[in-house]
This record gives sequence, C-alpha cells and structure tokens, in this order.
Amino acid sequence: MVSKEILIQYADLQEEVKELRGQIDNLERQIEKIEKEGCVKDSVKGGLGGIQHFVVEGFPVPAIERKTSMLRNRQQMLNNREMRLLETLNEVEEFIDAIKDSHMRRLITARVIDNLTWQQVANKMGGYSTADGARKTFERFLEEK
Repeated sequence: MVSKEILIQYADLQEEVKELRGQIDNLERQIEKIEKEGCVKDSVKGGLGGIQHFVVEGFPVPAIERKTSMLRNRQQMLNNREMRLLETLNEVEEFIDAIKDSHMRRLITARVIDNLTWQQVANKMGGYSTADGARKTFERFLEEK
C-alpha cells in the first residue's frame, strides 16, 4: 500500500529531475561557450631565470573532455531518475485510483501529481476550500491509511 512516504518520495523525485535538467542545461552552455571561444591564452614566466614572459595558446581539451564526461554522466543519471519517477508515478496513480472518494482523488492528484501549492489546490477544488483546509483534509486522510 502506498503511504505518505511514497507520496513525498514522488514529489522529491520530481524536484530531483528538475534539478538534474538544470545542471545538464548549465553544462551544455559551458561546453558551447568553450567551443565558441576556441583557443585560450595564458601568460607564463620562464627562461633567463624566470624573467621572460611567454604567451601560450591552445584549445582547452582537458576542460572540454571533463565537462563532456560530466554531461554524459548527468544525462545517464537523468534517465535513471526519470525511469524511477515513472515507476513511482504508476504506484501513486494506482493508490489514487483505489480511493473511493472523488473529492479526495482530485485533491491528492492536484497536490501530488500536479505538484500544486496548497493555495492552488484550494482554488482548484473550489467551494469554500482554503489552503489550510485542503492540507488538513489531506493529512487526515493519510493518517487513516
């Protein structure tokens, strides 16, 4: 039986997937910037007792390889998390489907699956619902389970 913990786990997995997508987007932008800028220049000292200055130019191969490797790893992590999220979603949907009370099914769907705030849930439920009322109804229902 799905419990409050699996509902929380589902919400956390949603956030984790969102964070991983953000990290992937950031890495893709960094790689694009490195590729666009191309060569990097650096000044080093050496020769004649370390008083001469030399300019070294080159493509930052180690940096782009490191970022590309990180990108592949994060993409694989994202795929794994998305699969886990789908599996958890199936469990949550089965749990919701087994609830006899239509109002409660709508409330849990809005909060857990649609990831709405309690105020948004109350607005969606209509009538005289308040954010606190919706939250309390949800908590009481889970205590009974």
